[in-house]
Amino acid sequence: MKKLDNFMNCLEILSNADFDFANEDEIYRTGIIGQFNLTFELAWKALQAVLRVHGVEEAATGSPRELLQLGYKIGFLDDAAVWLAMLRIRNHSIHIYDEERIDETLLLIRDSFLPAFRKLAETLQEKLKQAEDEWQS
Repeated sequence: MKKLDNFMNCLEILSNADFDFANEDEIYRTGIIGQFNLTFELAWKALQAVLRVHGVEEAATGSPRELLQLGYKIGFLDDAAVWLAMLRIRNHSIHIYDEERIDETLLLIRDSFLPAFRKLAETLQEKLKQAEDEWQS
């Protein structure tokens, strides 16, 4: 599935970010935040696509917030607070000018958001395989 593949590729790039180097290089810091934003966008779109494969009609349309809440309700996401924090950070990251807030955002990405992205990637792969197995039965 293309949307899931795109999310996985972006997650791989973000996972390889050197957060120590980011402490020394302003452009690199900005790049990590930009990669986080892209990974988040692809994550919720992949979630939407896999929910649709599972026949979840409510996933046909909706904002990222609505789809994240639906994913949590159905059990595709296990930590709604982290995902809603990601949404908030994504929405405000373009307006971060304060170095302290940038540092906080980088720590959130490294310590909370990356693990949540990885868990979602694993879940979506399992759910997609589950749907494919059901089709073959």
